[in-house]
Amino acid sequence: MLDTASNRPALPPEIARRRTFAIISHPDAGKTTLTEKFLLFGGAIQMAGQVRAKGEARRTRSDFMQMEKDRGISVSASAMSFDFKTFRFNLVDTPGHSDFSEDTYRTLTAVDAAVMVIDGAKGVESQTRKLFEVCRLRDLPILTFCNKMDRESRDTFDIIDEIQENLAIDVTPASWPIGTGRDFIGCYDMLRDRLELMDRADRNVVAESIEINGLDDPRLADHVPAALLATLREEIEMARELLPALDIKAVQDGSMTPIWFGSAINSFGVKELMEGIGTLGPEPQPQRAEPRMILPEETKVSGFVFKVQANMDPKHRDRVAFVRLASGHFIRGMKLTHVRSKKPMTITNPVMFLASDRELAEEAWAGDIIGIPNHGQLRIGDTLTEGEALRVTGIPSFAPELLQTCRAGDPMKAKHLEKALMQFAEEGAAKVFKPAFGSGFIVGVVGALQFEVLASRIELEYGLPVRFEQSQFTSARWVSGSRQAVEKFVNVNKQHIAHDHDGDIVYLTRLQWDIDRIERDYPDVKLTATKEMMV
Repeated sequence: MLDTASNRPALPPEIARRRTFAIISHPDAGKTTLTEKFLLFGGAIQMAGQVRAKGEARRTRSDFMQMEKDRGISVSASAMSFDFKTFRFNLVDTPGHSDFSEDTYRTLTAVDAAVMVIDGAKGVESQTRKLFEVCRLRDLPILTFCNKMDRESRDTFDIIDEIQENLAIDVTPASWPIGTGRDFIGCYDMLRDRLELMDRADRNVVAESIEINGLDDPRLADHVPAALLATLREEIEMARELLPALDIKAVQDGSMTPIWFGSAINSFGVKELMEGIGTLGPEPQPQRAEPRMILPEETKVSGFVFKVQANMDPKHRDRVAFVRLASGHFIRGMKLTHVRSKKPMTITNPVMFLASDRELAEEAWAGDIIGIPNHGQLRIGDTLTEGEALRVTGIPSFAPELLQTCRAGDPMKAKHLEKALMQFAEEGAAKVFKPAFGSGFIVGVVGALQFEVLASRIELEYGLPVRFEQSQFTSARWVSGSRQAVEKFVNVNKQHIAHDHDGDIVYLTRLQWDIDRIERDYPDVKLTATKEMMV
């Protein structure tokens, strides 16, 4: 969380009501289901499509890529906006699969908070831990939802202890589960002293809540079986003594997380979580940029591209750049300066994603996410402003961990392949390196599943069967240094040199020994594993 001085003016009401957040979780913790229920409660969709349901119902509304629908995983991060009570929620969906961590990392640069979903039986899993570390780097406030309480789950105190120990963050319970597994009947809302009961019969119904006055209210006994009630009273008494009380400032600093318990598939606990995002989640925050910070209340519009999605509509080769607005009030038809090329762009058909529908965005405010269809002018890391040369910083590009050579099934179509690969490189889906020697392209990714996704997308979107083959290289490093030093280095190591899609020089290595040798023999040349996504 950025340190915001208290003498800043209050945000305009339209900006102050926005909450822009992402959901992070390990695959299978129920993130896509939770996203669906958010849309359901926000009135954006009438019926949530369950990930594991049959046939048509299985197409969850927020996954649109063929492979996502077939596998039931979210691969590309998509953005959705919807209203809930007085708030405007902008939810950015992140891929939970670890093979897509770079896309997720960049997505987290565009949000002000994160909702961490954990499975009541499995607790904190490896991918959750990785994503949490990314949030920690940016001090993002985190709200936690412990899902699948209607199945056999672990002891509530164990789950809370595990989060505190593994993630080094204070946990404060916002609700407390009553019973587990088959006996799970609902939660006690600790922030408002209410009893929330779950309806197992209809999964799309909002749970009923019963106003009570504290745990001594005799009406509790009408709704909760005696044995469960005794346990509940005992556990809440312990929780209030042992666990820290809610401290809104600590939540916004990212040092404390409130936890809600529920079952997303049964629509239970979701509404309370959404209310928590509204009341405890931060309003749009200042954005780090060069040469100065961008404040959301500034009247001039600015925003940055954190994701590019190609071929969202397979019938039109369109590319949509997802732009997070950092300041101002945007109106359709505005002229904005594309800072990298210094050219003005008139934004005539910006879109907002409301569940599975796109609508033309007539206006948008700081904190919103809009899609700008374009033919390749916009890239990840680009900043758009009303004229001032600002560059949003902190959007990284990582060296790939897996490299393979990519060849077209039909050698006559090499040109088409180049075009397809360049599109994916600009989208950030893969790194594409053109070796200085030899033909073909070397494609680098963070996780093996991405090769499958690329092959299936190139075939689907370009009608090009391709094959990926083992490459002699294992990793890549960007090369920097004085022009003279770099030229000398390149001339001697030609067989290891390639260029990425921006034309930057890359050194392809086989072993760590190669990297150590270069560092020893060429002190003036620097090899780096990350590169800022900007010019």
